[in-house]
Amino acid sequence: MRICLITPRPGHPLLAGMAALLASHHRVETVDPTADDQLSPYGGELADPLADVYLLKARTRQALALARSLEERGATVVNSAAATELCQDRTAMAALAHGAGLPFARTTTMATLRQLAARADLTHPLVVKSRHSRRSDLVARVDTPAQLRTLRATWGDEPVVVQPFTENSGWDRKLWVIADRVFAALRRSELADSGGRGPTLPLALGDLPDGWIELARAVGSVFALDVYGVDIIDAGGAPLIVDINAFPGIRGQSGAPSALAALALRKARTANGA
Repeated sequence: MRICLITPRPGHPLLAGMAALLASHHRVETVDPTADDQLSPYGGELADPLADVYLLKARTRQALALARSLEERGATVVNSAAATELCQDRTAMAALAHGAGLPFARTTTMATLRQLAARADLTHPLVVKSRHSRRSDLVARVDTPAQLRTLRATWGDEPVVVQPFTENSGWDRKLWVIADRVFAALRRSELADSGGRGPTLPLALGDLPDGWIELARAVGSVFALDVYGVDIIDAGGAPLIVDINAFPGIRGQSGAPSALAALALRKARTANGA
């Protein structure tokens, strides 16, 4: 099988581990969607033949455009461009989750943070996030109008979503799913007062509350994702989803590279009608 990674970082432990497992019997290639000199065989005219499956571990406009071009030619892309892009829009994410009955944080969208700061009817504390998820975006707990005005000085023109702050332990349960295989870890919330998130700690699946594994799998069905992460907090004994990520890193999880390799081969065989 010929498997192609769409990523600027093929050395990422998850991808490198998967490639090492497949290298003896399969061909694993990489296209960097950020490098113009690598796009000519794949973008634009798109050379034949297509790979058996493409793994999309990038979220840039270039990467999404490349994935769409491949899909239009009949290629299998994991995750699809549409599913990946949807997870970058927190407004669309919340709408889909709520429509499917998932326990997702109540979300309101504002055109800019400046408009949010001008409102007099806000109930604190609240959580303010950039509408469009990206590296170094805005994610902040706001306890007072003064804090919101401080954010306005830097983020005034940023499209944002607003969520009520839900009291919790300050720990996120990070659940990652590759096909039906679930992995879990514990990490301090970026909204916690502890001065940094600290390390990601191991979490046995047996230590998760009842129903959380099934909830994580349901997210994949609703969002049409094969490789994804779900951040959940314990909101008074009930799960509350606070974030969903397409193709996260899943670092330090034994079995994750082999699960990804198995998924890639299964998708490749299905694409070939095997």
